[in-house]
Amino acid sequence: WRRCPVDLVPAFIAVTALMVTAYEAVAKQAQSRFAIFGRPEQKGDEKITMSEYIPSPSDWVAEQVELYEGSNGTQGLTLRETGLPVIIVTNRGWKTGAIRKTPLMRVVDGNNYILVASKGGAPEHPFWYHNLTADPDVEIRDETEVRSMRVREVMDPVEKQRLWKIAVAAYPPYQEYQDKTDRSIPVFIAEATG
Repeated sequence: WRRCPVDLVPAFIAVTALMVTAYEAVAKQAQSRFAIFGRPEQKGDEKITMSEYIPSPSDWVAEQVELYEGSNGTQGLTLRETGLPVIIVTNRGWKTGAIRKTPLMRVVDGNNYILVASKGGAPEHPFWYHNLTADPDVEIRDETEVRSMRVREVMDPVEKQRLWKIAVAAYPPYQEYQDKTDRSIPVFIAEATG
């Protein structure tokens, strides 16, 4: 700034003003985006949440959720051609705050559900894994029954192994998925909140 020739000072000020104006426009656009889409925030004990549902970008997932929920839990109850039962897990997106819904294998442990973040043995976790670690409050639809639940990732190796055995018994490909990936597939337990 001190070495700037005097005749360039007005240009420098003009460019700086344009940059500030551009920044303010972007900030205003971001605020209006959050006004439209919402953003989860905590204010005391009151949770402000968004109610917009954004379907999965995966066609088969979006179609299964639509069939399952559109029939109030009487159709679309199995994973494609396997005949094995699924549940619908509703959670909040960790980036958008939007409502997300994912069909997962129905694996139970008493009154609790076991959620396995396998993503078919892919090297990375499924998106919903990040959603659950950011906000553990979920809703689980099991056929016609809908329950509010809270999830926690199982870290204790003994508990995880016990739940893993139950999960593999319900859906044997889980073991194949674990065998083909280097990551330890996360396991969550969903427990009733009330």
